[in-house]
Amino acid sequence: MSEKISFEQALAQLEECVARLETGEIRLEEALHTFEQGVKASRVCAEWLEHTRKRVQVLTAAEDGELLISAFGQEEDEDVALPGDAAADRS
Repeated sequence: MSEKISFEQALAQLEECVARLETGEIRLEEALHTFEQGVKASRVCAEWLEHTRKRVQVLTAAEDGELLISAFGQEEDEDVALPGDAAADRS
């Protein structure tokens, strides 16, 4: 993660930026600066969500030893073969 703030902190910053912009009572230069801060906070949130998504994925071995990725809570018949695996090459 490029930022050392938590997801919750970044989300709170984003919400604060949105609230300030929605008032419509700030000068253009201040609005632009607030928008830039909101974009940065949004990117931090997106990085946290992507990082979390990757952590939730679980590697499992199929009966033939092929590695499959199963997202947390995903049914076994919905497994996706890793790129380069024989099953992935057949599809």
